Amino acid sequence: MNPKSGFVALLGRPNVGKSTLMNRILGAKVAIVTPKPQTTRDRIAGIHTEERGQIIFLDSPGIHKPHKALNAAMVRTARRIAAEADVAVHLIDDRDVKKSGEDAMVSELLSSLSVPRLLVVNKADRMGMTAAQAKKDEMSREGIYAESFIVSATKGTGVQAFVSALFDMLPEGPAFYPEEDLTDLPMRFIAQEVIREKLFMELEEELPYSIAAQIQEYKEEPDKNLIRIQAEIIVERESQKGIVIGKKGCVLKKIGTASRLELEKETGCRVYLELFVKVEKEWSKNEKMLRRLGYEFA
Repeated sequence: MNPKSGFVALLGRPNVGKSTLMNRILGAKVAIVTPKPQTTRDRIAGIHTEERGQIIFLDSPGIHKPHKALNAAMVRTARRIAAEADVAVHLIDDRDVKKSGEDAMVSELLSSLSVPRLLVVNKADRMGMTAAQAKKDEMSREGIYAESFIVSATKGTGVQAFVSALFDMLPEGPAFYPEEDLTDLPMRFIAQEVIREKLFMELEEELPYSIAAQIQEYKEEPDKNLIRIQAEIIVERESQKGIVIGKKGCVLKKIGTASRLELEKETGCRVYLELFVKVEKEWSKNEKMLRRLGYEFA
């Protein structure tokens, strides 16, 4: 059999487990994962290569009703990802689909696509197989899915059957990336995401949604096995700056240490990381500022 290759879009409402599923398939952490919704803000590509071929998974921001410019940019990114895929996957979980306008938005998007569409019921370990099967049967009646699957991204249940179905659907063709690659993202971007993940995990309530991270300098010094990183943490108000820094800098130090340790694990190098906190008033509502951070509005 000739090898297959293609792009698979992972779509769904926020916090449904798209990043966790992709990381599970890759056997590596490419996309950051936190318990908080709307963690993923950008197009994250994960590359799975084996003897059957190569699948490029496109992890997307959760589709939701945007209430400010940042959210609108995230939803636009998800729609763009759907448009470039060879197969589109709708992930749902144990939350009530009927009460979610977000799942209706995903279904509407899927209906506009001409590529094969799959349904994946995730978090089967949490909801139980009987409930997962009932949800699968309910959603399958919509008639837009070529196949449906039940998985647990955290446990790995059902994941291999899902991957096998993707290889059956994808066209024959050569690999797009070298087999050793796990992502097409530069390490500079990954460093930014790692810092943002630690911010999400450390900070409470709504504050993470008012925070961005931006790498100012990423300098490799191979002769010293060292990477020097300077990054800005951007907040919207002066009071938020104080929270991120913490008493005598304790919170910022904790975030910096956690980020540095993970980046050293990812790169195999020593990392010197400097973090600075900057106030940009209502940056998440400002399209000009969002463009500076790399978000697209075209």
